[in-house]
Amino acid sequence: MKAYARIATLLVALGLALPALAMNLNEAMGALSGAKASGQLGEMPSGYLGVVSPGGQAEEIARLINQARRAEYQRLAKENGIQLGDVEAIAGQKALDKTPSGQYIQLNGKWVRK
Repeated sequence: MKAYARIATLLVALGLALPALAMNLNEAMGALSGAKASGQLGEMPSGYLGVVSPGGQAEEIARLINQARRAEYQRLAKENGIQLGDVEAIAGQKALDKTPSGQYIQLNGKWVRK
C-alpha cells in the first residue's frame, strides 16, 4: 500500500508541475530572437515562423507566435475588408525584408541564410 501511495503522490506532483513547464506567449516572444539567431527558427513568405532546425522549444515558440500572428492577421483582414491570404503575404514580405543578415528565411520552399 505504501508503494501505491508513493506512486499516487508522484503522479499528482508531476501533474501539478507540467503546466508550470508550458511556455506562454510572453515567454515565447522573449525567446524568439535567440531561437532565430541560433538558426532554429526562420521567417516564411506566408507571414509565419517556420522551424529550420528542430530542438529545444523551437516548435512551441513557433506555435505560440504563429497562433498570435494568425489572430492579428484575421483581425486586420476583417477590419480592412481584405482576404486573410493578402494580409499574410504582406506580413510575410515585411518579415523577410526585416530579417537581419545571418538569420534564416524561406525562399522557394528552402531555408537560406539571408
